[in-house]
Amino acid sequence: MKQLTFSSGYLLGLLFCPFFVLAQDNESTQVVVDSINSEAVINRVNEALPVKDTIRAQNTINITNNPLGKELSLFKPTESSTYDLKDHALAAKFDSLWMKELVDAAPLFNEMYQEVLELDTTSTVVYDLHTDTLKLRLARLNERTPFNIEYNASLENVIKSFLTRKRGLMERMLTLSQFYFPLFEQEFDNKNIPLEMKYLSIVESALNPKARSRVGATGLWQFMYGTGKEMKLTINSYVDERSDPIKSTAAAANYLNRLYRIYDDWDLALAAYNSGPGNVNKAIRRSGGQKNYWNIRRNLPRETAGYVPAFQATMYIFEYAEEHGLKSKKVDRAYFETDTVHVKSLITFDQISELAAIDKDELKILNPHYKLEVIPYVEGKPNALRLPVRKMGKFVANEEAIYAHVQNELKEKEEIVAEIQKQAEQNSIRYRVKDGDFLGKIAERYGVRVSQLKQWNGLRSNNLRIGQRLTIYPRKNSGTSVKPRETPTRTAVTSTSKVHEVKSGDSLWTISRKYPGVTIENLRKWNGISGNNLKLGTKLKLCDCSS
Repeated sequence: MKQLTFSSGYLLGLLFCPFFVLAQDNESTQVVVDSINSEAVINRVNEALPVKDTIRAQNTINITNNPLGKELSLFKPTESSTYDLKDHALAAKFDSLWMKELVDAAPLFNEMYQEVLELDTTSTVVYDLHTDTLKLRLARLNERTPFNIEYNASLENVIKSFLTRKRGLMERMLTLSQFYFPLFEQEFDNKNIPLEMKYLSIVESALNPKARSRVGATGLWQFMYGTGKEMKLTINSYVDERSDPIKSTAAAANYLNRLYRIYDDWDLALAAYNSGPGNVNKAIRRSGGQKNYWNIRRNLPRETAGYVPAFQATMYIFEYAEEHGLKSKKVDRAYFETDTVHVKSLITFDQISELAAIDKDELKILNPHYKLEVIPYVEGKPNALRLPVRKMGKFVANEEAIYAHVQNELKEKEEIVAEIQKQAEQNSIRYRVKDGDFLGKIAERYGVRVSQLKQWNGLRSNNLRIGQRLTIYPRKNSGTSVKPRETPTRTAVTSTSKVHEVKSGDSLWTISRKYPGVTIENLRKWNGISGNNLKLGTKLKLCDCSS
């Protein structure tokens, strides 16, 4: 997918929502501790190396194999201080106001999504906008755009609704658009798509790169999984390029061009973008071959029926915002000044945040398509880290020392993991499954959870077979001296408790807990029960005897 090129390393319009994440191609994924099955072991590793403290494990790292022949080090004067990376001249000052705007704008997607889904085009809205004035403005808008913008009562109601009920939302969109629209306009101009198509992103996602609809559509342009893969966007457990503003915008432009080649009409292309060509084609058939959107609208899915009116209403409001007194926050520089670097080693966002003195929320916004808090290094598949220009200089100037620092921490953590794993293996036992055993019973015996037993032994179900060997890491005992309790016998039940009458709320489990030495399997065997259902008043034997 063609990416946009920005001179001087500046990315126009790149501001992302406050969700941070990590990327990687699935074929080369490495997990540092994937050989450790014990949850207890993993917890002990986390306790030994808290996230915030891992970077402080070694304050100064010297590199002996330095091709430049100079010593590189990262130094903190005290444990409580931060790293002070030196750099050459830095670039523009980052505007925290814009960062706050993006963080606060994340919830707007739900409001916009619900509005389009339930758009009411029939209710009359009272607003001081004369119909003749609206007709004149729409006619002018129609003259300068390739969209078929005609006055009708439905569109008038939507416009007035947006100007009253959603006025605050529209003003927020006017502000956020300063980040994204330059990026969209450049890509659409390259692909010969009407520049007004940028307003589609407001209807689709409210300019939230992490937006996700109830049916799974994701990103600024709300691609479904299948369509995203079809448009060559990488989507796996580690990365989702539907949330990458640059790549998803290029994919949206290509997809819109494909739809336009089918219908030769941008309104129908919009309808097909939302509901799929199949639904548009059925609507055309049911309308007797009509191709005007407003003529086939009644035969489109409900969401799509409100989709194009919402798009045209948004276009009108943006084009005539000043006439309606809509205000947005503006600054001299509306774009983030950023640059990218391909990582040369696995590195976490916590490490980047502390070493380069950059706020983690800023990293989340600048790298929205990463799903985890690590940027992996994959040979032949470079992963890019995006930073503000003023931070990029620090990172690149200290790159070798940073990667040496990261590798040193990783080595220390692996050594601790190996030691804990060794200790855990020494404290494990091998248990042989006997008749009447089940996972819950074994888990209770050794003070562990069923999920842990399944994890340690690679079990996909709760089924066990007699003679099967299980590895167990007892929580309450250490070493191999742990011995399972003897198989329950009738002697564990007192002579006065040979029968239990089923009461409200009773189950085989609760009954077995009341009588020491009695298990669920005992109750089933002694009373000829195959399932779990019990009837009130039933008298259950509590031993292998006659009641």
